[in-house]
Amino acid sequence: MVSLLAFATTALATVFFEHLLVRWTQRRQTHTGAWATALALFALASAAFAIGASTGWDAGTFRAFYLFGAVLNVPWLAFGTVALLAPRAAPRVRTGLLLFSGLAVGVVLAAPMRGSIAAQGIPEGREVFDAFPRILAAVGSGVGALVVLVGAVWSAWRYLSGQDANRRRVGSNLLIALAVIILSGGGIVEGLAGGEDEAFALSLAVGTAVLYLGFRFATGSDVQVSSRRSNFPANPRGNASTKSTVEGAL
Repeated sequence: MVSLLAFATTALATVFFEHLLVRWTQRRQTHTGAWATALALFALASAAFAIGASTGWDAGTFRAFYLFGAVLNVPWLAFGTVALLAPRAAPRVRTGLLLFSGLAVGVVLAAPMRGSIAAQGIPEGREVFDAFPRILAAVGSGVGALVVLVGAVWSAWRYLSGQDANRRRVGSNLLIALAVIILSGGGIVEGLAGGEDEAFALSLAVGTAVLYLGFRFATGSDVQVSSRRSNFPANPRGNASTKSTVEGAL
């Protein structure tokens, strides 16, 4: 059951990543690119989880699972929230995130591992790594989740107070925040799923689906640029206007 859910989540995340990647190549919106990156990381973490659950965990699969799932995933998701709600801050946040990502890759891949990894069951970082990789995971996931949740609350408050009339932006941020809660709360469904690994696999699958719904809600008004290009008014040079595709348009 665990392997089946993990492989299904990998497939879903890969399809969702491809869809967002296509949208990013058409619109070049920073938040769409960040979300595509987050889903790519989800797919890689899910693939490592599927391999570990089906053939047994080893150092390589756990490092990949920990790096993509525990350290890098949520920060890139949070960067999408920043780019959507505060686009002026996005360049500086992206630079910091790239530095953090490079540091995390080097640390997690090079960090010594204590003892042996049990072939069955998801290993725990505290039993495998020393402090530094676990600090990176705590900072990345904790700060990233806080940014997503604060962004959802702030977006909803702006809408309710009449400062923002974009319902899609509010709905997307609320769904993304819900997905983060689901993904970090696998133990909540432990009783329904029958065990810790089953609970985690189920929360990963459901959280990925809710996450993609949030992305689709945000980009639901996007259109194929090529299909609309002939309808744009021409500018003085005779070229089609593309003002509706500027950064931050929904």
